[in-house]
Amino acid sequence: MTEPQAKPIVRTLPDAQTVTEVRHWTDRLFSFRCTRPQSLRFRSGEFVMIGLMGETGKPLLRAYSIASPNWDEELEFYSIKVPDGPLTARLQHIQPGDEIILRPKPVGTLVLDALLPGKRLWMLATGTGIAPFASLIRDPETYEKFYQVVLMHTCRESAELEYGRQLVAALRDDPLIGEMVEGKLHYYPTTTREPSERMGRVTDNLASGKVFEDLGLAGPMDPAHDRAMICGSLAFNIDVKAILEGWGLNEGANSDPQEYVVEKAFVGDGI
Repeated sequence: MTEPQAKPIVRTLPDAQTVTEVRHWTDRLFSFRCTRPQSLRFRSGEFVMIGLMGETGKPLLRAYSIASPNWDEELEFYSIKVPDGPLTARLQHIQPGDEIILRPKPVGTLVLDALLPGKRLWMLATGTGIAPFASLIRDPETYEKFYQVVLMHTCRESAELEYGRQLVAALRDDPLIGEMVEGKLHYYPTTTREPSERMGRVTDNLASGKVFEDLGLAGPMDPAHDRAMICGSLAFNIDVKAILEGWGLNEGANSDPQEYVVEKAFVGDGI
């Protein structure tokens, strides 16, 4: 007697993928996972265009960093919720089994290939800017290329840091990279409004040298061995770039690897 075959997934949208998991972290933040196209190959840190079909019958798409590492069988995304946003006003209500549109053409500059070889890698993020770093800190190549990895993540309130907290905590028990992460990854979460154990903006903690002192690391950054990645709002990116360039680091790209890179395509507050 033959076993019944599983029914194939029927896609009703072009470039559609099926949502497999949704988690709401706060009233402003949520993450979700979806199926991954078999043909999709990407470098950890890259982004793709995802979205939903609009009321006019045309797809409404925005750039989202892939938060899952390149070896994951599914794709993960981390998003803000904007009540009046054309996309997230609807995207925040998706449920497992729903479909989203995903254009499988990954691009981006927050990739290891865009940096010169170094010893210490800094990942500097605010809000949902942690998404590409959620991918990179789960990639074995990150720890093969760098002796130390520092993840600085700043949000207004402590609850907004929970996604990153749980992600980092789970790494120690990860069968693939648990041993690689031990002693290499330094996690530095801070708040700017709600009182917490560590406070202050990424820029202030870098410029004052507080992060180096708190983590027991040599500072400031040295272009001879420090490398950095930046992902946040446009104003944040500009402010951090000024600090890094003041220390002698130069901005790189896929075609011209240098000491730091910044992601220019990000999900803004009006999506």
